[in-house]
Amino acid sequence: MLIIRIVYLFHVLVTEVLFFMVYLTRRERFNSAHRLFSPELSEEENYKLYGKCANPNWHGHNYELFVTVKGEVNKKTGVIVNLKDLSHIVNEHIIEKLDHKNLNVEVDFLTDKIVSTENIIIEIWKVLEPEVAKVNAKLHKLKLIETENNFAEYYGED
Repeated sequence: MLIIRIVYLFHVLVTEVLFFMVYLTRRERFNSAHRLFSPELSEEENYKLYGKCANPNWHGHNYELFVTVKGEVNKKTGVIVNLKDLSHIVNEHIIEKLDHKNLNVEVDFLTDKIVSTENIIIEIWKVLEPEVAKVNAKLHKLKLIETENNFAEYYGED
């Protein structure tokens, strides 16, 4: 009887107490122009700090955005989130706003920001987090690749 009880308790522990967190990543791409520039600095100070990236005639990048969500695998569907839904969210709320745009002047959620990779990724998080929650997933990490040598990762404020 003791062995049956131990087996039952182990079953309850595994199926009801422990859960298996899975991380799922979707990659999207966009092309944008921007200028690294702080209005609090002079032209000379901006060039000294940002180099050619402070060019008043802009410069561009072919960005890659990796969106990682986490959650439990739904027993009925076998997935955390439908990848079509996740792709739709990222495209509607981020890619359509950023692709082939000037990030300094055409993107509402980057208004009054220094358009660095760090600030871009933080603002993308703010837009995506509530949208991802609507499909019962949790945003875990964003990775934004600006060049083959430069990228930023962000895990939110938690």
